[in-house]
Amino acid sequence: MTSHHRVWGLLVVACLFTGVSGKARAQVKVFSGLGHETDFTRWLGGVTLTGQIEGGIMANPARPQPGYNFGDFFADHANQVQLNQAEFTLAKAIDSTRNTYQVGFTLEGMYGSDARYYQLLGVSDREWNARYQLIPAQAHMDVHLPWVTRGGLDMQAGILQAPMGVEGLDPTARPFYTLAYTSEYSVPFEHIGAMFNWHVTPMVDVTFGIDTGNQTSFGRSDNNNAPAGYFGFNLNNLAHGRLKIVELSRVGPENAWRDIGHYEADHTQRFWNDVSAYYQVNKRLSLTAEFNYLHDEGTRGMGARGQFAGVDAESFISFLSYRINRDLTFNYRGEIYRDNNNAMVATFRGNTSYMQALAGTGEEVVPGPSASSHGTTYGEMTLGLSYRPQIGHHVRVFMLRPEIRFDRALNGTTPFNGGRNNGMFTFGGDAVIGF
Repeated sequence: MTSHHRVWGLLVVACLFTGVSGKARAQVKVFSGLGHETDFTRWLGGVTLTGQIEGGIMANPARPQPGYNFGDFFADHANQVQLNQAEFTLAKAIDSTRNTYQVGFTLEGMYGSDARYYQLLGVSDREWNARYQLIPAQAHMDVHLPWVTRGGLDMQAGILQAPMGVEGLDPTARPFYTLAYTSEYSVPFEHIGAMFNWHVTPMVDVTFGIDTGNQTSFGRSDNNNAPAGYFGFNLNNLAHGRLKIVELSRVGPENAWRDIGHYEADHTQRFWNDVSAYYQVNKRLSLTAEFNYLHDEGTRGMGARGQFAGVDAESFISFLSYRINRDLTFNYRGEIYRDNNNAMVATFRGNTSYMQALAGTGEEVVPGPSASSHGTTYGEMTLGLSYRPQIGHHVRVFMLRPEIRFDRALNGTTPFNGGRNNGMFTFGGDAVIGF
């Protein structure tokens, strides 16, 4: 570990102990107490400022060369402490249960190693070359419109975090430090566009939206010249309020013209499909299941007979969460991920390699299975604890999450630890503090 990484590790630990000692501050209402009350000052009174810091490490006893945990984004550097996120969010939330005209916003800036994977082409991707980068993680206007149905319509427009999948960027909203393969390779991350959620009935929501593509912007910064969009639905309050089902699909070109040509990039579609079910068995036990299917018509360009040469991947994840007591929760995740063409799963070696891959400008990757093999089926099991006490002292969240994880190629390929092994064992975790 370099001295630079040790410094960041010490800073993370220092911040955590600062929070425990009570020097952190709670969520701040930035414009409260403005004096004369008007509609505008009441609106400003609901604007809040929050922040949080996350740092972690995943140890790999195999000490892989060149030092990466294959198939892991947020904890990709083996045996090294990372400052994953230091973020601040200024927001005015809307309340969808109140069917009145409402206007809000969210502005989130984030610095850390996770930002390498959430850049936007043409916005911030060329500003940073180091492991720790800065991004506008969110910058959108939120509107609630009391139209057509009793539940009305919600709209977000601007820089949006992608809505598909169970696991996302916010560490406090997911059970583990590391992500599943599905959450890294088969769902989008970030968009510029607009998303709509129409509350048709208390049981049914309809979702739709349009954007410039996954992690792209407009004009010459886009990796192709065509938009993409979402459509799907939520089924809420099933099984006496214990079950929720979310289906979300997405279609549009996502490949870079520099890789496969202008015509192919604009006309080859990527189809993303994700279904998640959330079931609350009782007050302690909850179960989640996610099925994902992705097909891309043009990742491999044109075939020998002039047809598009596509790739696809399908996966299933199961989650179990059991609350042992008020502060401690046990979590389990099991996944089967089938990469049919060995075109999805890879580790991006350079600090800018992931975004270079999206732009089609070349990238360094830690090699996985040979491209000539007949796909790889990945299995992954992760066990962990989430210790989340209410420590007071105006600290919004404090969380420690140790985990152990085992990855294995189930059909004989050897993608792990520099191509030496068909399995990989890692252990570690993260810590989060927020005000």
